[in-house]
Amino acid sequence: MRTAFIEQLIEEAKVNTSIFLLVGDLGYSVVEPFASLFPDRFLNVGIAEQNMTGVAAGLAAEGYNVFTYSIGNFPTLRCMEQIRYDVCYHNLSVKIVAVGGGYAYGPLGVSHHTTEDIGMLRTIPNLTVCAPGDPIETKLATKHFCNSNQPGYLRLGKAGEPVIHSLANAFEFGKILPVIDGTATAVLTTGSMLSYATDYIKKNAVNWSLYSVPVIKPMDTVSLAEIAKKYKQLITIEEHQQSGGFGSAVLEALNDIRNQQIIPVIPPLKIIAIPDIFIGYAGTQEFLRKEAGLIF
Repeated sequence: MRTAFIEQLIEEAKVNTSIFLLVGDLGYSVVEPFASLFPDRFLNVGIAEQNMTGVAAGLAAEGYNVFTYSIGNFPTLRCMEQIRYDVCYHNLSVKIVAVGGGYAYGPLGVSHHTTEDIGMLRTIPNLTVCAPGDPIETKLATKHFCNSNQPGYLRLGKAGEPVIHSLANAFEFGKILPVIDGTATAVLTTGSMLSYATDYIKKNAVNWSLYSVPVIKPMDTVSLAEIAKKYKQLITIEEHQQSGGFGSAVLEALNDIRNQQIIPVIPPLKIIAIPDIFIGYAGTQEFLRKEAGLIF
């Protein structure tokens, strides 16, 4: 996903001279092509993510469309105050890009387990929250954020995620995306769990539908209402804490559309997410997903 992000960012920056990239002393082997092509619109601020967010806000106030890029928790949880006050309160064009969502950096321990970011960031006004599931969704999201002057959050995997969608498909940013057509049960996933959910349904030959939800805030309630009307059971799966995460966002949206009488009832919803625990030891992403009960 990170390669898809930087490739799309470069293409957009060729025609949009307002795009500016800040990094927190990382991204080596990823961001160099951007830095080489646009040296006047690239800055390594060092290991100082809170300062990076403040610099981004200042650049945005001067008319730039700024992307901050760092590992998981560092441009997000570490910078909550700066994101809230400097960026979102002033509704500035800053996009926070976190690489390594979930347990992607599992061997580096809890400090690098990005498992609370969605729940924290989606509570902040003005901020669009996006977790693409494959490189195609990543390019779509990057293109959107490059042409938006609103604050945004882009939660990426690490590297090597398979392409799930067809290149020929035309997606509208913000929409829930159909992946597999089935009956009775619909699985909704966000982020890099899309690949696992796709493989699980195909390998186990279960007649379930699968939908990818790359944009968590604002939720596509029109599509969600149609899904709720069509299926007898819903399942959400995410690489994030259960409290306040993607499943919670789906349940909140279902409750709203039920109260608006758009759907007659809320179908039974099973949320598969990280329980209320820290996994205090290192391991591969797959190992930690199993420990958290995300994969079977």
